[in-house]
Parts: sequence; structure tokens; C-alpha cells
Amino acid sequence: MPTRRPARPRPSASRAARRPRRPRRARWGTRLATALSVLVLGAGGIGHALVTSLDTGIGRVDPFKDMKNRPEAGHGTNILVVGTDGRDRITPAEKVKYRLGGDPCRCTDTMMLVHISADRKRASTVSLPRDSYATIPPHTDTTSGKRHHAHPVKLNAAYAEGGPSLTVRTVEHMTGVKVDHYLEVDFTSFMRTVDAVGGVEVCTTKAMKDAYSGLDLPVGTHRLNGGQALQYVRSRHVDGASDLGRMQRQQRFMASLIHQATSSGMMLNPVRFQEVVTSMMGSVRADEGLGAPELLSLARAMRGFTAASSEFASVPVLDTGFPVDGLGSTVRWDMPKARKLFRALREDRPLAPYLPKSAGRKTLVEVSPQQIRVQVYNGTMVHGLGAKVDASLRSTGFNTTRSPYNWPRRDLRQTIVWFDPRWDRSARSLATALPGCRLKANEGQGATLKVTVGGNFAGVLPVRAEDAYQGEFGVVTGDQVVCS
Repeated sequence: MPTRRPARPRPSASRAARRPRRPRRARWGTRLATALSVLVLGAGGIGHALVTSLDTGIGRVDPFKDMKNRPEAGHGTNILVVGTDGRDRITPAEKVKYRLGGDPCRCTDTMMLVHISADRKRASTVSLPRDSYATIPPHTDTTSGKRHHAHPVKLNAAYAEGGPSLTVRTVEHMTGVKVDHYLEVDFTSFMRTVDAVGGVEVCTTKAMKDAYSGLDLPVGTHRLNGGQALQYVRSRHVDGASDLGRMQRQQRFMASLIHQATSSGMMLNPVRFQEVVTSMMGSVRADEGLGAPELLSLARAMRGFTAASSEFASVPVLDTGFPVDGLGSTVRWDMPKARKLFRALREDRPLAPYLPKSAGRKTLVEVSPQQIRVQVYNGTMVHGLGAKVDASLRSTGFNTTRSPYNWPRRDLRQTIVWFDPRWDRSARSLATALPGCRLKANEGQGATLKVTVGGNFAGVLPVRAEDAYQGEFGVVTGDQVVCS
């Protein structure tokens, strides 16, 4: 398969004039449009007739009109996914139940760059914080008709001032990545799509309660319907991370939705697939080039796509509270790291340091093993046991020193995890991976945990965290965050 597809010819003026215009919809962030697009791309086994029907259901927009001085095209396909807050088909009862009152705004709440590799075996999603400090190019305001010079804004304001076209121009200017396609989804279609696939499973190690969105989830695994899923991805007050924490939840949910869609056989069931497509298409807008032929071609190439084929990252951030006169608090990117991230997209390289295959069921813990530093000691007379435990912990993700030592005593019967009380959550996560061990606090020890291996050691239990982010760009693969 070639690494680059020729651009689809633009429709003639007369053809464009004949195309009926869809009513403008209210804007907000569905945030999960990437996963919805994967559902469309999974239609390879359904047949050309059904996929062709997508053309009549998708609203069309031309975000690339009169664009000049664009970045050079790289390898693979880049889709800018934008979420809006259209809610015109949500019932009054649902608005009350899921806290969806208030007026929609003419702005985006979420943006994601989705890169589909040239070989169609990997999808890389990069979340762009809505409050990112940005400079939008000169443009004409689509509401007032006033001509504006380039000026600083928060990223989500680009849509309000210039619609899809200015949004694409701003993102391309900030990232240096050429956008091949544009996809815009509202949360009405999101709710209906989640319901159509039978709900999506999420899991959490701590209770999540948000009075603003109405989210109320105890610890455990839950299957969410469309309204509950919307609460889950909208919540901003369940932890101190605000928007950045919310983006991580959105990415976990996307991975779960992809897993649900690709593992349930839904893609090969014409009736169920048509239900999902019908639910989704009513409030989706896309560029003219993202039509049935392109969708069918991608679908056929991505039949083996799974949650493990997806990877998620957020733009590296230097400051989440960067003050700007007239804008308030903004998110400032770490530009050296951001440039490296977007260069990887242009060059069609994986973002994760590795793409592991799912290794069976893993026990959920509070802290990601990748964030836990461990020094191993051998407290027995078994030669090489320290090295064995170090390697086993490292294989499940723990950041070991790779230099195990012998403990002064070599007759320990029980494995001990030594920890500074300030790192108690990390200690509990490590102890979960070492069944039968004993936790022992050691004031002033510092961030590195110590494991003294005893005679009862019987192996390392695979564990994972909800946020298993790793590597330079904080990347996670989809199979690392779906519920086991």
C-alpha cells in the first residue's frame, strides 16, 4: 500500500451549490470522536452499500478552503477531531438527569489530532488542551465579519472566531502537522453511540463523585450508558488535575470504546453496526474528502485493529497556569518536547517506547508501576533470586535499579517492602505485585522503595494502573488502560 494517498478532488462550484446545507449546530466537546471514527473505520466487513450510505448522513464542511502556506505532508493520515456541545436531540428528562442544562457555546471544548499510520496498523491520538496558549493567524470573524490581525487566544476560541477553517489553520501553525481530514461531533451522537454498542466498561481504583456533572462512581468496574459516559468524560472536579485529568479519563474511555467495538463482533453484525452508524451520523460533520471510498479503504486495511493498536498522549505541558493579560490562566506547552512529539507524527513513528501486546489479566493498582522506583535485595540463600525478582518486577513495568544486592541477613522468611510514609500509595501498589509480603514504614527513606526478598516469594503478580502513562511523551497504549 502506498504511504500517501492523492488528495480527493474538490467538488465543483455547481456541485457544491446543489448540496443541501445542514443547519448549524451548537458547539461543545464530545471528546470521544476519535473512538467514534474508529467505529466507522471498522466497517470493512459490512459491505460497500452500507458504508456508502454514510455520505448522505454526514454533514459537510470545507475547513481547507483558500488555505495557503500549509505544512508539508508527512506519512500516514492526520485527522483533526473536534468536539462541540450540540444537544438539540437530548430529551428534557436526560438534560435534568445528566446535568446538561445551560446554553451551548460557540466554541470547542476538546481537540485531538489522530494519526493513522501509513501501514494502517497503529492509531496515535494526541490531546490538545482547550486552554492552550495559542496565536491565531489573521482572519475574518465569521460572526461579525470583522477582519482581525494575528493575536493570542486560548486554543478553543479559534473555532468561535473563525469556525473549522481557522481551527485547522491554528492547529497546523502550532504543531507543524498537516491536517488531512476534519471530523466534528457533538455529545448527542456520543450518547446515542455508546447506547448503541451496549454501553462501555470503565474501572476505577477510587470513588469518583462530581456535583457539577452528576458523576457518582464507587470503586470498581462499571458499564456506563450514554448519559453516564458523558458525565464520566465531562467531569472536571473529581481530582486536582482538572482538564489534564479529564483528558486522561477521555483517553481511557476511548480505549474502552475501541475495545468494545472491535472485540464484540459488532463490526461484522450488519444490524448492530447500522444502529451505531444511524445513532452517530445525525450530528457529525466532516470535510468533503472524508467520504465513503476513503472510509471503506481505511476499514479494509484496519480489520485487525484492536485496543492494543492505539496509543494516546497529551501535548507536553510546561505550565498549567500561565497568566496572560486579557485571557487569564492558560496552558503553556513545553515546546522542545512538543516539537519532538509532532515530528514523530510527521515521520509516522510510534509515540510509545514500546507497543506491548496484552498479557492477560492484570490487577488494578493506584499508582502506575512505571512511576515507582524499586531497589531489590536478596534476603535468602538462594543464589540469583534478587536478580530474578528485579527482572520480574521490571517486566511488569516497575522502574527497578537493575542492580540487586544481598541483604545483611540471608534467613528472612517473609518478603518485606520498605517505604517512606509519604509514598504509601506506591508502596501499596508494589505490595499488590508481591503476594504475601509485609509492608514496613521507614521514615526518611525517600522516593525509592526497597524490597527484601524472603523465603515465601512465589512470583510477581502482573499489575497496572488506570493511568499507565510512560515514556517521554506520557504515552499509553489502549490495552494498558482498558478493564481486564
